[in-house]
Amino acid sequence: MLKEFREFAIKGNVIDMAVGIIIGAAFGKIVSSLVADILMPPISMLTGKVDFSNWFVSLTGGDYTTLDAAQKAGAVTLNYGLFINAVINFVIVAFAIFLLIKQINRLKREAPAAPAAPPRQEVLLGEIRDLLAKR
Repeated sequence: MLKEFREFAIKGNVIDMAVGIIIGAAFGKIVSSLVADILMPPISMLTGKVDFSNWFVSLTGGDYTTLDAAQKAGAVTLNYGLFINAVINFVIVAFAIFLLIKQINRLKREAPAAPAAPPRQEVLLGEIRDLLAKR
């Protein structure tokens, strides 16, 4: 069993997957920053300078100006603004991965294979035909 596990772990696919997960985690941080620091401010301005992260409903009642204030007060909140941020983040990540995979697939496409050479018998028959046509 240990030998099988070692063979499995040493295979290239497992190592490639581990590298992909590590790079994916770093890529996720970059995309999260892109969403929070670059995209959300203009979107917030277009929607009347609203910060999605402070969109919430207090389930315990009370009136809080920010989500942080509600959480510090111990209120139970439904944080739909954070959900909106997560959905936007997901859409951007999915689109970026789509573009990346599309480019990889474009580069992987092989040139169409040349047609296979005709069988030797057909070549010989063609030569015989040509010789007979010359007579």
